[in-house]
Amino acid sequence: MWPPDAEPEPDPESADRPRSGRTVPGLRALLPARAFLCSLKGRLLLAESGLSFITFICYVVSSASAFLTVPLLEFLLAVYFLFADAMQLNDKWQGLCWPMMDFLRCVTAALIYFVISITAVAKYSDGAYKAAGVFGFFATIVFAIDFYLIFNEVAKFLKQGDSANETTAHETAAGVYFSSETINSSLSC
Repeated sequence: MWPPDAEPEPDPESADRPRSGRTVPGLRALLPARAFLCSLKGRLLLAESGLSFITFICYVVSSASAFLTVPLLEFLLAVYFLFADAMQLNDKWQGLCWPMMDFLRCVTAALIYFVISITAVAKYSDGAYKAAGVFGFFATIVFAIDFYLIFNEVAKFLKQGDSANETTAHETAAGVYFSSETINSSLSC
């Protein structure tokens, strides 16, 4: 079960026996945190990577595997972004525009999955192609939801930045206006 149970107190008699079945603490650091995996972004990235992997397997099993590159690349990119978000690499590497990269990844993945899914379902009669097309349509929906949510977050962030800039601009313009009015009234008297 998750989270793992707390380790029981070691028996003094079993100190000389090797510990079998226990995880190495260094490898546990590579796993994403449970809180991130339960978040909406974590669930979307898990769904994207899972659907991409299933679609990749379906294309590999099919008789003519012309489209297997796209699901493989999207699977690798989804796993990369899953671990990058889980390990908070976006905080460590400030030079990269993480939301824009994630947005472009989701938009291109949704468009390409949509096109190859239509082609796989319409053109080929192989059962594995049909299954890959259906999973590709599901992946299209998940990627579209992800880029919609990213777009809303970026738009909200930009809108907050614009309203702060407009307020500052209005205050600055009002301050200049009042000061010039004061100067004009003092000159005319």
